Amino acid sequence: MGELHVNMNITLDGVIQANGGPTVQDGDFPYAGWERPFGDPESGAQVVADVQTSDALLLGRITYDIFRAYWPGKTDPIGQAFDRIPKYVASRGTPELSWATSTLVADVVAQVHDLRERHQQIHTWGSANLLHTLWAEGVVDQVNLWVCPIVIGRGKRLFPDGTAPTLFELVEPPKAYPAGVLLMRYRRLQDLKPVETGP
Repeated sequence: MGELHVNMNITLDGVIQANGGPTVQDGDFPYAGWERPFGDPESGAQVVADVQTSDALLLGRITYDIFRAYWPGKTDPIGQAFDRIPKYVASRGTPELSWATSTLVADVVAQVHDLRERHQQIHTWGSANLLHTLWAEGVVDQVNLWVCPIVIGRGKRLFPDGTAPTLFELVEPPKAYPAGVLLMRYRRLQDLKPVETGP
């Protein structure tokens, strides 16, 4: 069976909302684009390398629409990779699937196991609402966190209240980049059982 890897830019206080810029769903969120000061050539090269390890994308509709508006036809390594590989769009609606090799996944809970059978390494980028469903189903194998040195204090978080308690392990030493970002890769081990406190 293949694996599902989550790639996420995140603040020190766990916020993931609007990291690259505002969307219509962000309303009056005042810090859209908060990740931008922390990019540098070294971290950019690592993102390219990570993108090239995937053989499919699984995206929520909002992230898909953002990507569809920007990436098709781009000739850089990320654009070429994204154009080439299958893209699965998790949505209960009718998204515009005009980007080549795009497929609707109307019921991600029912279909995600089949997708993992068909691919070696599926990646998600962004897609906060989708991630909450994937956590609940226990189908995320690895989390690649790009931790930015900023605290926002509000916004959607990667692990909202009610997320299933889960144990992870660090699979390689964290790597720091010149602009201040820290990349940490964690493997999901198992659900975490409550600690017994005695009689």
